[in-house]
Formats: sequence, structure tokens, C-alpha cells
Amino acid sequence: MKAIVYEKPFEVKVGDVADPRIEHPNDVVVRVTSSAICGSDLHMYEGRTAAESGIVFGHENLGIIEEVGDGVASLEPGDRVVMPFNVACGFCKNCLAGFTGFCLTVNPGFAGGAYGYVAMGPYPGGQAERLRVPYADFNCLKLPEGTEHETDFVLLADIFPTGYHGCELAQVSPGESVAVYGAGPVGLMAAYSALLRGAAKVFVVDRVPERLAKAEEIGAVPIDFSKAEPADQIREQTGGEGADKGVDAVGYQAQAHHAGREDHEEPATVLNALVETVRPTGMLGIPGLYVPSDPGGPDEHAKKGQLLVSIGKMFEKGQRMGTGQCNVKRYNRQLRDLIIAGRAKPSFVVSHEIPLEQAPVAYEKFDKRIEGYTKVVLHPALAA
Repeated sequence: MKAIVYEKPFEVKVGDVADPRIEHPNDVVVRVTSSAICGSDLHMYEGRTAAESGIVFGHENLGIIEEVGDGVASLEPGDRVVMPFNVACGFCKNCLAGFTGFCLTVNPGFAGGAYGYVAMGPYPGGQAERLRVPYADFNCLKLPEGTEHETDFVLLADIFPTGYHGCELAQVSPGESVAVYGAGPVGLMAAYSALLRGAAKVFVVDRVPERLAKAEEIGAVPIDFSKAEPADQIREQTGGEGADKGVDAVGYQAQAHHAGREDHEEPATVLNALVETVRPTGMLGIPGLYVPSDPGGPDEHAKKGQLLVSIGKMFEKGQRMGTGQCNVKRYNRQLRDLIIAGRAKPSFVVSHEIPLEQAPVAYEKFDKRIEGYTKVVLHPALAA
């Protein structure tokens, strides 16, 4: 089958790889109808992880079940399903507690598994024509038949739940003010989720005009960090107090912008900006990706995932922080039902829907943030 294969930094190709097959009675094989390119894929694409040549990318996957293992009880060929990016067993201590992003079974020696991602287990990604799904009864979320809401539903695999997870980590409540750093797909989903949860005012911090415009379209207040310190701008609009809650949707490749200095990578800049932005006793949600090893880090500490964070100021302000990747199954059913009911339409972030063959060009443009590339959905069956 055709799949998107990582070659080397800044280079992916459409290659021929082995078709997936049933390897365990609990497996299903899905014919992929949609698979999105994620900002997390760019970390591997840019060579900022230990990813090796040959990885098939793709952890945001939706499709139709074609084959079913003998042990599968709740699914059958023809079912339309979307899979969390987390591969999880459903029965370990963490899965039973709802922490499916930290499954103890699927990736021995590591808490958590995922499709098509370095160090996350032996699971090829779904930027391909087909995908094997293990523990399928647990990992497949059924969708209505047909093609309605296709680009909404594919976002249930990762970025919609992840944005919502950022708000959950920060315990966003009705009537509060929320500062979201980053207006990429996850940041926009976090802002959208804060509004769904009843936030009174949501600020979105970025400097890319198209992204800030998209934030304004959904009712958020755009904050351009290239014009003035974002914490100062937000305090001015919150009576000098700062936001009640904050969400980091940027992660370890954050760019700093200081007067008189060229822009440069500063991995802890968003974390420290949130400490400044959020009021005393407020809460921070950190779904933005941080890694224990970064080959391209700007200094020796950053290469080891060790960042200089203003813990003293955070302690002084009595702030609390929640971290970690999203446990998608905590949220995907409820978010699916909001989509079906017409209460949520996360596909407003999707900028391009293209055939699999065009993925190499899409990766390049998405990585450079050019030509309006905000969120790309690949359709393997779409004619090039």
C-alpha cells in the first residue's frame, strides 16, 4: 500500500509499504479515509526527535473497518470509526483510571503508545491507505455511517480532545478569563474548548496574522506578541489582574521575541510567559509538547529537556500546573456528540484537504507556515 514515509529531516515521501494484517484476535484493519498532519509530526519532520528513516507517519486517523479479528466483539466490517492517537489496552492500572495516554501495556518500558510516532511503540501510522488497530474494541470510536462531518470527526483523534484537555488541566470554568498561548491547530482548539466550557473571555497569543484572525472569528481576543509583551496586553484587559487560567499550546520549540534582539528559540518562554500572565492562585494547563531529549535544542540543558522555568515566581503566586499528553478517550465520545448535535464544528481549523500523494509538499508548506497552511487532512482515496 501507499504511505507517507520519513526519509530524513525535512524530507518525507510517498512509498510502498507492507499492507497491515490481523496480528492478534483483538485487531481490526481500517481502510483510511482521512488522516491529518499534526504539528507534532513536524517535530520528527524537522529532525528534532530520535526518529529514524522508515517511520510511517500519522496518528490522527479515521476510516472504515475492512477486517475484524476473531476476538473483536463490538465492531464489524463496514463500521466507520475514528481512533485516538493513543494506543491503549483498556485494562492496565492507568487505562482503568482513565489515563489512556499513559498505558502500561502497549509499549513496554514506557507509559504510553501512539501510531506513527518515535518511541511510542511498534505501531505504523495512518497517513496510509490502511491501518492496523490493536485492542480495537477499546480504541475504535464508532461514528455515524456516511461521510457527514468527516473533517470534524477526524479531529477527534487528537487536536480537538487535546485542546479540550488543556482546558481540563487548567480547570477552566464558566465565567473565567483564559489565556491561550499559540494559535496553531491545538491552540485554536483550546480557545474553542474554553468558549464551549463557558469562559467569559479568551485571549489567544500568537504573531501569525492568519492564525490570529481565525481566533477572532471564533470569538477570542487576538494578542499579537510581536507588538508588546502579551502578559502586559492581557493584564490591561483584565483590570490589571491577569487571566484566571492559562494554556500552553506551543511547547518546546517556542520562539522568543524581545525588543532589540532577533527572534530565537527559547524553550521555556511560553511557560514563563504564562506564569506572568495568569493571576495569583490561577492554574496552568500544559498540553504543549515537551520532550526529555531534543537533539536540536538551543543549549545543552534544552537538549536534555531541562528548561529554566520561573518556579520561584510560580510558587510566590500560588499557581498550579497540569501537564501531559491528552487521554483522548476521556473526551472523544462527548465531543463526537457535540459535533453530531451541531454544537461544535472544529473543522474551522482545516485549511487543506488533499490526496496522499501531495503530502510531501504539504509538510513543507505547513512547516513553513505559508500559504494559509493551518491544518491539512489527507484523503488516500482522493485523486491526485
